[in-house]
Amino acid sequence: MSKRKVLIVEDDQAIAELERDYLEVHGYEVTLRADGNEALEEALEQEYDLIILDVMLPGMDGFDLLRRIRETKFIPVLMVSARKEDIDKIRGLGLGADDYVTKPFSPSELVARVRAHLERYDRLTGVAVGSGASPIRKPRELNIHGLVLQVESRRVRLHGKEVSLTAKEFDLLLFLAENPDRVYSKDALLDKVWGIEHFGDSATVTVHVGKIRDKIQKDPSQHQFIETVWGAGYRFKV
Repeated sequence: MSKRKVLIVEDDQAIAELERDYLEVHGYEVTLRADGNEALEEALEQEYDLIILDVMLPGMDGFDLLRRIRETKFIPVLMVSARKEDIDKIRGLGLGADDYVTKPFSPSELVARVRAHLERYDRLTGVAVGSGASPIRKPRELNIHGLVLQVESRRVRLHGKEVSLTAKEFDLLLFLAENPDRVYSKDALLDKVWGIEHFGDSATVTVHVGKIRDKIQKDPSQHQFIETVWGAGYRFKV
C-alpha cells in the first residue's frame, strides 16, 4: 500500500515542519515548499493527493497559486492563513479551495481535515484505498435537460460543451443531482458534501453554489438547475 502524498506550501519553517511531522506520523508522505513560484512548479509537475496551501507566500501568494493549480489539478486543496476576514475565506473558496483553515489550529485538527477530504475524494472518484487498484465498474452518467455528469471520469457537459468544475463544485452538483426535488439546508449540504460538519460554515456552500450557477445557469431562458428555497436551502430541479 503506497502512502498518500501531501504537498505543504508554507514559508514559516517551524509551522511547516510541525505539520509535516504530524502527517508523517499518520502515514502520509510529505513534501515542503516555502516559495510560491517553486510550489507552483512542484504542484504541476508532480502528482500529489492533496495540497496544504498558505495564503501569504514569497514569490506568488496563495490565491494566485491556487488559481494556477486549478487550471489543471482538481485534487483537494486546503488553504491556511492567519487572516480571519470573511472576504479572504470567500475568495479562497471561490477560487476552488476545498477548505479554509485559520491559524492558530491544532496539528491534530489538520490531520483530521486531510483525512476527511481524502476519504471524500476517494469515495466520489471510486478509488479503493489500499487495494492497489481502482475497482472496475460500469461508467455512470446522469443526463438532465442537457446537463451531463459523467460520474467516474468527473466530467461535466452542458448541451455538448464541456464545463470545468473544481473537485468540490463537482461533488456538490453531483450530490444535488442525485437527490433531485429535495430541499437541503446549507448546514445539511456542508455535512453531506464536505463530510465533517464543523469543518466549514454556510458561506462555503453559498460560494460553491454561486460558482456552479455561473457555469451552468448563465442563460435565464435555459433550465435553472439549482433553485434557492428562501429560508430553507437549495433544491435541484429536474
